Amino acid sequence: MAETVTPTVDDTPPPASTRRERRGWYIYDWANSAFQTTVITVFLGPFLTTVAELAAGCELGAESCHGYVYPLGVKVAAGSYYPYLISLSVFLTVFVLPVIGAIADRSTQKKRLLGGAAFLGAGATTAMAFVTGERYLLGGALFLVANISFGAALVVYNSFLPQLGGPDERDRISSRGWALGYLGGGLLLAFNLVAVTLFSADDNPQRTLDLARWSIVSAGVWWAVFTVVPLRWLRERPSAAAALARQGNVLTDGFRQLGHTLREIKAYPLTLFFLLAFLVYNDGIQTVITLASQYGTEELRLEQSHLIVTILLVQFLAFGGALSLGALATRIGAWKTVLLSLVLWTAVIIGAFRLPAEAPVPFMILGAAIGLVLGGSQALSRSLFSQLIPAGREGEYYGFYEISDKGTSWLGPLAFGLVFQLTASYRVGLVSLLIFFVVGFLLLAAVPVRRAIVAAGNTPPRVL
Repeated sequence: MAETVTPTVDDTPPPASTRRERRGWYIYDWANSAFQTTVITVFLGPFLTTVAELAAGCELGAESCHGYVYPLGVKVAAGSYYPYLISLSVFLTVFVLPVIGAIADRSTQKKRLLGGAAFLGAGATTAMAFVTGERYLLGGALFLVANISFGAALVVYNSFLPQLGGPDERDRISSRGWALGYLGGGLLLAFNLVAVTLFSADDNPQRTLDLARWSIVSAGVWWAVFTVVPLRWLRERPSAAAALARQGNVLTDGFRQLGHTLREIKAYPLTLFFLLAFLVYNDGIQTVITLASQYGTEELRLEQSHLIVTILLVQFLAFGGALSLGALATRIGAWKTVLLSLVLWTAVIIGAFRLPAEAPVPFMILGAAIGLVLGGSQALSRSLFSQLIPAGREGEYYGFYEISDKGTSWLGPLAFGLVFQLTASYRVGLVSLLIFFVVGFLLLAAVPVRRAIVAAGNTPPRVL
């Protein structure tokens, strides 16, 4: 009988990350943030809606359109096409991201997985150049590929964080990456907004549509070009699970491992409790970001130029905000800093409720406050979660984390919409979001973070 050979696993701790390696990790935030800011936040919604309206028989530049398109034979109002795409993308993402995370943990080639997802998303974004005329179906399909790939790449990217620094370094590392992301996304967005402002014409809506399309394409090119840097500078640090999986099939083993984790995740109830808290307060954050422009336009009756300036202000101040809250976290700990940020978010909501109409300066000041608290609350949530993950399962758990980030962002808009429908007031609808920050604060405050870190098998940082 042949002797069974058991693969050996090297239990030696991986060498400390180098400054070059950490810089490469930061630059991926710089690379992919262009998709979030230029594509998702500003240009894609109006662009795809216009293309769908053209397919529905509406005239380009018409003030209103009540036509319909029929994707796969389903009757859809042209104005609802993009929101439905968002919903479909979220639905698919919920299934894809945990699988990608499980595969990443079982793979010895995480950089290839990161590059594959990033280049697929960037390629789909760049291919928006072909979405001309009435090609709304092509635009929708490309968006689905790009947005799901964006989330998948983030899962793999975030899984590198625990390998780049010890418990006392991750807050700083995460904050620097997030800050650089806001800076890079803001620079490309500023360039595109300047181009649209200079070259668009009120009497030529086709030119404006073309400028929007090429702005979207520029984000795909930016994403692809700068992704090359982390792929060159990051190092492969296979986990024990990856070492044991070398002789198997990574894809099937990834599905099998995901099933095992879903059964065993109840062994880490405190990690799940943190995810619940993050789900609640992050939904409030995402809803404020999503609905700020609508609130400024419909309730405060501000001009588009004021909204554009405010968007850019948020982007660039979020750079400093992420670094500032990251520095504060080194003094008082990430957990306390995130709790403080939720108090500040509550103040932002109250301030937004009291804003006077047709007054752009107070709105911009509020945007500045959002920028200062936005980056830090998200960056520190990411680094705090890295402390609660069992070693070797970073990808899987960040897959669940990204679902909490993207898969539940319908709760806040739903609450806002229901309150507006009942009260016909955007101000009251906005105040309804306070519940997300108050409940999120209470849930996060109830997490025994030090005990949760130890329960996950990790060493707590000196300051929590």
